Parts: sequence; structure tokens; C-alpha cells
Amino acid sequence: MSTDLNFPHGALRRKDREITDRSEMESIIRSAKTMYMALADNDTPFLVPLHFAFDGTALYFHSAKAGTKIELLKRNPVVCFAISDYFGVEESEYPCDFEARHRTAIGMGTACFVDDDTEKIKALDLIVAQFTEKKFTYPQAKLDATMVVRIEIDSLKGKKYAPVED
Repeated sequence: MSTDLNFPHGALRRKDREITDRSEMESIIRSAKTMYMALADNDTPFLVPLHFAFDGTALYFHSAKAGTKIELLKRNPVVCFAISDYFGVEESEYPCDFEARHRTAIGMGTACFVDDDTEKIKALDLIVAQFTEKKFTYPQAKLDATMVVRIEIDSLKGKKYAPVED
């Protein structure tokens, strides 16, 4: 995974807000429970919020086996995603000078459908662990009905404004 070098949308305009440390970008990814994934169908964008997990190299989410995002991913597996920590707003005397306190990781990746049940279970366990410490088993019928998607991260960049200390 590269950091910014291969990012198709270019360098950040505000270098003073750029996150270049990979561990800080991973911290953002690990701390969030929702990511926004953008897909494209020719010239029509599609954006969807997802619960997800990160295993240190790839992102995972689960879905029904049918629906708009799955059909779009079958036609074009290239995705863009954004994951943020939000810490409130710094107010100002002037409305255009308000600042959102945040850390954001933005990346590009390639989506792959996970067919192997062992990898599926590992991904589902990671996703569930975002919300509970309970451990579960997955009936085969549920595994068969669930689509798990792995996003191989191709590039990643980060941006922050007045982040709180980790």
C-alpha cells in the first residue's frame, strides 16, 4: 500500500494538515466503525456507508449477495473510501472560519469477493468485534447467504485539523 504517491486525485493542497505517518492513518481506520465507500458506474457515482473491519492490510465489509453495490462492484471493483474521526467544531466569530476537528484517511482500493469460508469467518469476526466482545458461530446457511468483500488498499492519504491526542 502506498501513501499518497500513487493517489489519483493528487497531493493535498494544505500540506500543514497532511498526515504522512502510516501508523496514524491506521489509527484512524482502527478507531472508526463506519466508512464511506464510493463506486462508479460509468459517469454515475454511488456512495454508501458501511460497517467494516481492518486486518492491518485490507478492509472488509459484509453485504447481501444482491443489490446495487454488489452489482456495481462486479462491473468495476475499483473503489474510493473515506474514514474519519470527528472531535467537534471550533467556532469562530465568522461563519466561514468554523473548523471541524477531525482526522481522515482517504484511500483507493480494489474490491475482491471472498469465497473461502475461513476468510469469511475471520472477516465477520473482525466486523462483529467492532461492536461487541461476544463470540459467535455462523451457521453454514448464513455464511452461504452472506457476501464478504475484501478491499485491497492500493493508496492511502490522510488529513487532520486539531486532532485530539491518541
